[in-house]
Amino acid sequence: MIDEIRHILTELGEDPSRDGLAKTPQRVDAAMRYLTSGYKKDADQLLNGAMFDVAYDEMVIVKNIEVFSLCEHHMLPFFGKCHVAYIPNGKVIGLSKIPRLVDMYARRLQVQERLTTQIAETINNKIDPKGVAVVIEAQHLCMIMRGVEKQNSIAVTSSMLGAFKDNHDTRNEFLNLMHSRG
Repeated sequence: MIDEIRHILTELGEDPSRDGLAKTPQRVDAAMRYLTSGYKKDADQLLNGAMFDVAYDEMVIVKNIEVFSLCEHHMLPFFGKCHVAYIPNGKVIGLSKIPRLVDMYARRLQVQERLTTQIAETINNKIDPKGVAVVIEAQHLCMIMRGVEKQNSIAVTSSMLGAFKDNHDTRNEFLNLMHSRG
């Protein structure tokens, strides 16, 4: 990819050998490989058996998970917060695995809608909870820096499964807790 990045710099009218750009192709190559490293990860391997039988049936929430990804349409970043909740059905996921799962899917070329759904469906499939909720609130540089140029816009997506979809009170409890400062 390094030669391709050098070519892009040349096409932009730059001299890729000048002092400030000499190592840019290598840096961009490393950055792109990191930002798309989720393709090389697998949910089963990531969860690595960190699913435990527990007699707990109240809501589990991990909120304010920092998330960033690359928009698949422009390859520009989008970034924000991800909030994940589920109601166990005899099995829980190690808490640190939830942000790792978010990162695994975020480190791919994405659209926010798919990212939200992938996180929810994976948790649903792995532990068969009574319900799963995922909300992502993000700013997209493709909307901020180009196109409509709306610097304060925030895209919000949600995926509600099981009890979160079927039960208004459960959904509201999650949304209230998600926005609480506690």
